[in-house]
Amino acid sequence: MASPNLSEIVTTTLRNRSRTLSDNVSNHHALLRRLRENGNQTSVTGRDIVRELEYADNGTVQFYSGYESLDVSPSDVLSAAVFDYKQLAGNVTISGLEQIKNSGTEAIINLLEARINVLEKSMMNSLSTSIYSDGTGSSGKEVGGLQLIVADAGTGTVGGINSSTFTFWQNAQTTATSSAFSVANVQADMNTIYLSLVRGADSPDLVMAGTNAYTAFLGSLQAIQRITSDDLANSGFTSLQYLNSDVVFDSACNTNRMYFLNTDYLRLEVAAARDFVPGEAKMSVNQDAMVTPMFWSGNLTCSNRALQGVIHT
Repeated sequence: MASPNLSEIVTTTLRNRSRTLSDNVSNHHALLRRLRENGNQTSVTGRDIVRELEYADNGTVQFYSGYESLDVSPSDVLSAAVFDYKQLAGNVTISGLEQIKNSGTEAIINLLEARINVLEKSMMNSLSTSIYSDGTGSSGKEVGGLQLIVADAGTGTVGGINSSTFTFWQNAQTTATSSAFSVANVQADMNTIYLSLVRGADSPDLVMAGTNAYTAFLGSLQAIQRITSDDLANSGFTSLQYLNSDVVFDSACNTNRMYFLNTDYLRLEVAAARDFVPGEAKMSVNQDAMVTPMFWSGNLTCSNRALQGVIHT
């Protein structure tokens, strides 16, 4: 029996798996999962990723009496942050010898599934790790993650806005008592940062914690206080509850960090044409092998840094 058209099989199989791969990446990370559940994992087009800002009241709002003049002055404030697209790619490769040993459609698809599983895990790990980055990795090509958006210093340039100039764009931050996460002090530190982030009905809904931070919080709780989120626990995440927030342990998070996130103002923006989309299968120029790339492009964005916070050492 003649060998099937390998290029067509590879491309079709990857295309069929691309949606599943995208979902699996979100399920692999508590923050990405929360963003998707809240409708904040969105598809975007255009030259840049633009986020309308939600940070301040309209300064013209006033109480007045009778014929008193009203304030009609324009609000001279920034209205949007602009984020770059970041790009991630990986390849599925099948050598000529493997094609010979796996002749027939079913054998090739089985081989492909194994290779795709490895690619999926590799891309998941890269994206999950970059969610905590400051965007400088890989010569500035990495996703601008929580170390950028929720910076230890509270400042920095995010989305093209310099928060040293525009102070409304600074995030909350505090140093752990005695510069270390401890059972004795962790809840007091958490209370301080949490309350600083409450604005009426707005409050943090997700806390991402590294090893030392999570261990201290866990140790500070009596057994009866160790309440878990059923949804997150059923999804395989190690988590507890604190006030209105889920506290989630993530080994990819810096061991001495605890991020307090209001996910209503965070969004994973994904390029519509690059949401784990396979490229064309091609023969290698100098090898007996067929190479098929898988592409992702997007960035983590924020529309209100002032409602995000971090405890660090």
